[in-house]
Amino acid sequence: MYDIPFLDLPALDGAQGEVTLPGSKSISNRVLLLSALCEGTTVIHDLLDSDDTRVMLQALRQLGCEVQALGATVSVTGLGGRAWPTQAIEFFMGNAGTAMRPLTAALAVQGGDFTLKGVPRMHERPIGDLVDALRELGCHIDYLGNPGYPPLRVGQPQLKLEQAIPVRGDVSSQFLTALLMALPLAAAQRPITIEVVGELISKPYIEITLNLLSRFGIVVERQGWQRFVIPAGSRYQSPGSIHVEADASSASYFIALGAIAQGKGIRIHGVGADSIQGDIRFVQAAERMGAQITSGPNWLDIRRGAWPLKALDLDCNHIPDAAMTLAVMALYADGPTTLRNIASWRVKETDRIAAMATEARKLGAQVEEGSDWLRVHPLPAGQWRAARIHTYDDHRVAMCFSLAAFNPDQVPVRIEDPKCVAKTFPNYFETLWSTAHARASAIPVLCIDGPTASGKGTLASLVAQHLGYHYLDSGALYRLTGLVARRAQLPLEPGHAQAIASLVAQMPLRFDGQQIWLGDEEVSAIIRSESAGMDASQVSAFPEVRAALLDVQQRFRRLPGLVADGRDMGTVIFPDAPLKVYLTADALERAKRRHRQLMERGIDAKINVLHADLQARDARDSQRSAAPLKPAEDALLLDNSHLGIPESVEWVLKAWQGKRPPTLV
Repeated sequence: MYDIPFLDLPALDGAQGEVTLPGSKSISNRVLLLSALCEGTTVIHDLLDSDDTRVMLQALRQLGCEVQALGATVSVTGLGGRAWPTQAIEFFMGNAGTAMRPLTAALAVQGGDFTLKGVPRMHERPIGDLVDALRELGCHIDYLGNPGYPPLRVGQPQLKLEQAIPVRGDVSSQFLTALLMALPLAAAQRPITIEVVGELISKPYIEITLNLLSRFGIVVERQGWQRFVIPAGSRYQSPGSIHVEADASSASYFIALGAIAQGKGIRIHGVGADSIQGDIRFVQAAERMGAQITSGPNWLDIRRGAWPLKALDLDCNHIPDAAMTLAVMALYADGPTTLRNIASWRVKETDRIAAMATEARKLGAQVEEGSDWLRVHPLPAGQWRAARIHTYDDHRVAMCFSLAAFNPDQVPVRIEDPKCVAKTFPNYFETLWSTAHARASAIPVLCIDGPTASGKGTLASLVAQHLGYHYLDSGALYRLTGLVARRAQLPLEPGHAQAIASLVAQMPLRFDGQQIWLGDEEVSAIIRSESAGMDASQVSAFPEVRAALLDVQQRFRRLPGLVADGRDMGTVIFPDAPLKVYLTADALERAKRRHRQLMERGIDAKINVLHADLQARDARDSQRSAAPLKPAEDALLLDNSHLGIPESVEWVLKAWQGKRPPTLV
């Protein structure tokens, strides 16, 4: 997952392949709370691991639930039949509406001394209609800030169960969901009726709630969409184990990808036509726009069909979250697309109608908006603009606009705050890269070359982390080559260069962060020795070895980009790299650094010997016939003799931003 200020998406040509989606956020947080309200233990399979579910899990632990996690399988031992905590508890709910609303209702019905807070945006998201309904029931809830909004303080209730409980349905379906999940706690002796005031929006999410309640032993009597009756004697019963479907809302981005991108199509695993999630009906909207879709019980196949896509005019009440994806698909359509009945967008993680309109205009689109509708006009070839997409700490804004990178004008798109996708899909961009492809020349490369012990490896790896790019330590490849040659008992001499080169293509090489693996053996420490460095210097002088490693190194040029360090990254391997940095430092200073490293590892060394060795190695590397060590003609020189690592990283990042497209809006 990216923890960087922005992520630059290069122009993407097409996409194809298979993706497995994370679990549904809506189902995950409902199942977690329902499991907590049961007696006994519920094993939850394929639970979504995201910011929102972590918030709920932490709240359950605070309440006294025993929670055990093993990968995507989580077991929750519930509070049913046990005393709830009597001490005061403060819950931090982040910006998770699917956790905040239902938990508030359950706590208010049960009673206690509880405070619920969140991030600033959560304190702007309305909860007054739910609080009003709970107060009608006799719950004690106080506002700690602005009336109608969190934070909240929950006390002991004096429940009044004689009358139907009214709740508005036209702002958020989460208010009704919260009541449906909480009221079985109070329905032991008599039925409880909920009456919806006004039109109920997002009905498919209520279908999810009712479906899951039945899995936990609560069969709600529904009279249309206006009255819901919790039967007397209701008592939560654990299903023992339950499986979380993949998120149908997240599927929308890859359904759209298959409809937009050229290629052999996209197969989505984890959700299919029989999903209990309303957002699966996004499939029908995508088909109306021209996508070719086939489905099975747990999969979807999507291929590009009509092109350009067909414009549509759609009431999106049934797919409130997934409909956002249609707003970006509309940019590729044959006319204006109108999305209606989306007033709920305005009270989500941000005002999504305003956000989608503002960011689409940055790309060059004409957009109109109203209180509950959005109209997006297509962007023909020649009119797309490179844009800086502000994401408003809203995961869906970030994921939707990533699809703009497939534009016909091959302009890049910058996604600000890409880590916001952690709310529901922490590995979204990595999943996108696994299917998308681009021209090699469109994939950015930043080269950092320099002599031994200049610190280029440390600098390059940190820059790669900041940018969210892949990292190539080319020196490790030569060290690995020397290692496998030694193990094969091949002398490191010119006469054996071809034999050594033949080993290169067979190396079972794998990079895992800073760890370097040769097959099942981690060799990071082995190849960092002084002798391995000397071996690397020898084999790197053989043209046959350099030729064999050329293809290996160039294959590291993968989306979204690459930071490569070495001695000839900018001169030989990636001569078209948009930024080349030649990092150097005084030989004595480099010797001192190497001395400190060796002493920290318990290896005795003398600075004067290291200094002489580095000078000799510099001379040998600069005079060799094959790719001698020297700066590329267009490289920026960075002498870090007196710079710390943070200052060097900042210097390179500033230079990189200066090289990125200046046309970003």
